[in-house]
Amino acid sequence: MREIGRRAFITSAGAIATVAAIGTPAFAGDHARDAATADEYVDVQLLNITDLHGYLQAAPAGDAVITGAAGQKYTVGGVAYLAAHLNRLRAGRRNSLFFAPGDLFSGWEFDAAAFADEPTIEALNRVRLDFASAGNHEFDKSPAFLTQHMAKGVPFPQTGWDDSFQDSGGHRFKGADFRYYSANMVWKASNRTVLPPYNIEWVDAGRGRRLPIGFIHLTAIGTESFPASFQPALASLDEIESANRCAAELKSRGVNAIVLSMHDGAVAGTDFNSGSNPSGPAYELALRVSPDIDAIVTGHWHCAFNMMVPDPNGVPRPFVEAGCYGQLINEINLRLDPATGRVVRTLTTSVNHPNTRDVAPDPELKQVVDYWAGYAERRARTAIAKQTSSFTRQTNRAGESTLGNLVADWAYWAGRQPQGPMNDGNAFPDTPAELAVIAIAPRFGQCIIGADLDHDAHSGGTVTFGQVFNAVGYGDAIITVTVTGAQIHDALEQQWTDVGGGRLQFAPLAVSHNVHYSFDATGPAGHRVDPREVLIDGKPLDPARSYRIAMPAYTLVNGDGYPAFTGYTEPFRHTRDFESFAGYVKARKRISPAPLNRVSVKNAAGRGARIGELAAPRSAASAGGAGRRAEAAARTAVDGFRVPC
Repeated sequence: MREIGRRAFITSAGAIATVAAIGTPAFAGDHARDAATADEYVDVQLLNITDLHGYLQAAPAGDAVITGAAGQKYTVGGVAYLAAHLNRLRAGRRNSLFFAPGDLFSGWEFDAAAFADEPTIEALNRVRLDFASAGNHEFDKSPAFLTQHMAKGVPFPQTGWDDSFQDSGGHRFKGADFRYYSANMVWKASNRTVLPPYNIEWVDAGRGRRLPIGFIHLTAIGTESFPASFQPALASLDEIESANRCAAELKSRGVNAIVLSMHDGAVAGTDFNSGSNPSGPAYELALRVSPDIDAIVTGHWHCAFNMMVPDPNGVPRPFVEAGCYGQLINEINLRLDPATGRVVRTLTTSVNHPNTRDVAPDPELKQVVDYWAGYAERRARTAIAKQTSSFTRQTNRAGESTLGNLVADWAYWAGRQPQGPMNDGNAFPDTPAELAVIAIAPRFGQCIIGADLDHDAHSGGTVTFGQVFNAVGYGDAIITVTVTGAQIHDALEQQWTDVGGGRLQFAPLAVSHNVHYSFDATGPAGHRVDPREVLIDGKPLDPARSYRIAMPAYTLVNGDGYPAFTGYTEPFRHTRDFESFAGYVKARKRISPAPLNRVSVKNAAGRGARIGELAAPRSAASAGGAGRRAEAAARTAVDGFRVPC
């Protein structure tokens, strides 16, 4: 940590609790201990949560217990309990604002994901969320999905199947009652922001007076290149420059109290109500961003801390993150000078409240959660197709599996589908006639294949929506891109990695029905596939030719160890995997395993006798990434972009 980071900051360590709730506040100064009696100032309560990811019933098992001071454990999670705690915290407060720095929806909980995340919006409407920053996952479907469907309730394309489901009140989805913002997500072509960059809220100062508070919003740098939120038409601007520009504009408009809500984070120890040894992009920003900003609320890293960090002038300001999945509610209390509207920094306090489950759940929110849980059970049982026999992940010696082939054929199909009505911003017109190879990591990497599709003889081979959802998908889009034949050949060679001792690790790709190739089991890594023996639509691979190929975004950006694809051009985004795969199976109506004859092995009894031994992911990216089923356990790891999934 650089010397500037060694300035003394005041954290909750050793501080005396002055609030009834569980948790110990962080103070900006000694006078803040008496802030509750400073009646000459305007009291403002700021409440926030982050990275809910649609976990309405409870936090996932690996995140359901958090650690506070002295190692004390708390069982947390669930929006019905969140609502109960919010009601208590808001009670008697004249000025209370509730917001979130992103990733509220688009997650891995079936109860929300199976319904286009509309249950999450209903729950957030009912707990009276005022506004939110757009996180990277808010862009997982498309910018238009966020601005048109989630914000305004515009349905597409098939009501009751794709979205616009009936909510717990018996109404079709109407959109969010709260607003989304981002100062640094822009359209690449015009450099115009996708969302408004900031908002101004007015608080009651008494005697008919009101004071403004400005909220600046940031989205994680690189969002447009993350696997799930891969959006070729977008770009993300520098966070500090964007925040400083907005702060200056707010000051010019007479706003003297400013809060930064950012979907980028840091790590600062294990006590959720303190902070130690901070590091990460949000911390680096906190040390440098405009001193006109009075508090910094972070997210994205799924971490929990509560501390004060000095601004560039050495004045402490809150620097907080409220965990993930509804674990915590952060509360910042500001005191505003009634004459100027400025924050009296020495009176600022902050505390992270655990969303414990030892209180009576809010009955209204419990009804919402129970309704969607029951609806999800019914939808999971919905029959969408028939299968003649099982599709499994079991590979043969060539690395093929029946489920891998099915997934590759789905990606081929998905890459040939036209742009959807909410999949805006694709700059390159797709050319499906050129589509060739589909690359999938069938068992490792991002766990796009998560479960076998077992044949159920009792139901006559019925395939249910729940089976399909669990079998395939992480939240990635299928992307079609242009690559050379040489890149395709290199990717096929990258299935093997020399790990020493004469041993090769083998992480096979699956290829679509129009691709056949052979490899030499006796060849060294990098020299096993002859390009002349790679056939695409019956024609040998031409290393100098350009091809259009389709694959999940995670594979495209080298998330699971195939860097040959990263030199792609002309990307075109299609629908997300678990939605697209369900659409594919539903459209086919009847599915049968294809023969395992797309890959053949030469000299199988030679030095490569272990060719069927699958290897763990090989890249740093895949070592830190995880599929939607494993993300809870890997939330603090990095997936190649120094961010959690």
